[in-house]
Amino acid sequence: MELDNNNGIGPEVEDEDRLSILVDDILLSILGRVDITTAVRTCVLSVRWKHLPWLLRELTIDVKDFLPVLQPNLIEAEHMDEAMSSLRKVARSFLANPRSEGAITKLHLKVYLINNYAYEIGPLLSEAIDIGILKDLDLAILDEKEISDCTDEQMLQQASVVNGFFSAYPSVFHCLTRLSLYNICFAELDINHLLFECCKQLHHLYLSNCDLDDRSVWKIDAPDSKLSVLQLNVCLLGRLDVLCLPKLQHLEWDTWLCARAPLSFSVVPSLKEICLICAASNTNRGFVLSEVLNDTTSIHTIKLDFQGEKLWLQPEGKQLTALNKLRKLSLHGIFVEFNLLWTLVLLDAAPFLEIFDIEIWEHPCQINDSMEMYEERPNPSWKVPKFASPSNLYMKELQIIGFKPLEQQIEFIRSVMQRAPILNTVLLKYDDPCEDCEKMGIFPPRPSRNCMFPKGEDEQDMVVNLLKDGVSSPARIIFDD
Repeated sequence: MELDNNNGIGPEVEDEDRLSILVDDILLSILGRVDITTAVRTCVLSVRWKHLPWLLRELTIDVKDFLPVLQPNLIEAEHMDEAMSSLRKVARSFLANPRSEGAITKLHLKVYLINNYAYEIGPLLSEAIDIGILKDLDLAILDEKEISDCTDEQMLQQASVVNGFFSAYPSVFHCLTRLSLYNICFAELDINHLLFECCKQLHHLYLSNCDLDDRSVWKIDAPDSKLSVLQLNVCLLGRLDVLCLPKLQHLEWDTWLCARAPLSFSVVPSLKEICLICAASNTNRGFVLSEVLNDTTSIHTIKLDFQGEKLWLQPEGKQLTALNKLRKLSLHGIFVEFNLLWTLVLLDAAPFLEIFDIEIWEHPCQINDSMEMYEERPNPSWKVPKFASPSNLYMKELQIIGFKPLEQQIEFIRSVMQRAPILNTVLLKYDDPCEDCEKMGIFPPRPSRNCMFPKGEDEQDMVVNLLKDGVSSPARIIFDD
C-alpha cells in the first residue's frame, strides 16, 4: 500500500474516513435510492455501515429484485420460488426484529403468493403491524401469467389465494394504503366489502385483468372510503358505476369491452383527473362524453387515448358543460388520416383550458393487424363551430406529438391560434417510429433528412410562415425533434 507522505494514511483508509464522517441521515438517503439487496450488502463494508440498513424508515422489498438478472419473457416457477425464498429471509430480518430507531413509516412490498409463502409472509406482516413496527403498507400481489393466457379457473384460483391471505391475516387491512392485484375474478367474493369496508386506509387501488364474471356491472358505494386513486387495466366489466367515492381524485381505465359508456359517476366531489385509454373494436358503438362526466363538478385534467383506432366518442356540443373548469386536455392516439378539426368542439367547451395536448398515431406496422376487430376507421363527423371570436382566453400551450406539415394539421393549428389570443407556445414534436415501422422502410430512422418533420431553419421557417400567415398570435413556434 502506498502511504500518504504527510500522515501515513493510505487511500483506502482515507476514503473510509470520508464515509465515516457523514451523518446517518446522508448515508440513509444513499441507501434509500438502491434496491433492498444492495442496501443489505452494504452492511459488510465497515462497522460504520453495519447497522444502517435496519435504520431505513421507508423500505421497498420487491420479489423481482431477487430473480435472475437475465429473465426470459415467461418467468419460470422455480425462479419465482427461489426469489420468494430470498424475499422471505430479507422480510424476516427487517420485520421480525425489534427496531430501536422507530417504526417503518412505509413498506412497498411486491410478492408472489405461490406455494405456501402467503403463510410465511402473512405472520411477519401481521405481527409487525400489531406491535407497531409497520405503519403504512403498499402491497402488490403479482402474477406473471399473460392476460391472454389466463383462464377463468386460474383467475378464480388467484382470487381464492388472495382472499385466503387477507382472511388469515386481517391485521394487514389496518395499514394497507395501496393495493395492486393481478388476474383475479371476484365472482365469488364480496369485492366492495374487501376493498372498501375492510381496507379503511386504502388510498390507491390498481387492478389488472380483474373482473366480476360475465361482465357484471361493478357498483361502488363507499361514502367512508379514503380511496383517491383508482386504476383499471384490461378489467372486463359490464360497466363501472361510481355511486359514491367522496375522496376519489384520479380515475384511469385502460381497455374496456363495453359497447357503450364504460362508466358513470354520481357522488365524486373530489374527482379532478380522468384518463381513458382504449382501442375501440367494431362492436364499440361509442358514447357521448357528457354522459360520463354528468354529475362531476371539479375535473381539471382529461386524457383520452384512442390508440390509433376509431373514435369511441360520439359527436356532441353544448352538452359538454362539465369541461368548463378544465385546465389540461390530452387527446392521444388519433389516427394520422383523421381530420383534427373535430377536437375544436371540445376546445370551445373548455374556456379555461391552459394546455392542449395532441398526439398523432401513425403505425403502418399495425394497420393490417387484427382486421376482424379493428377494420373501420371512419373520419370524425363532428359539426365544427365556425370561428367567431377568441374563446380560449387562458390557453398558454398547444403541443402536437407526431407533427408533419400536412394541410389538415396546419389548418388545425391555425384554428387553435385564432381561438387563443394569449397562446404562448406551440410545441411541434417528432414522434419516433417503432422498430417494426422502421423495418418496413416506411419511416426512415431519425435523424434522416427524408422524414417529413421540418429539419433545418429553412424548412422550419416555412412552417412558421404557413401557421402565422393572416393569424395574429404571440405564440412561439418551437420544433422538438
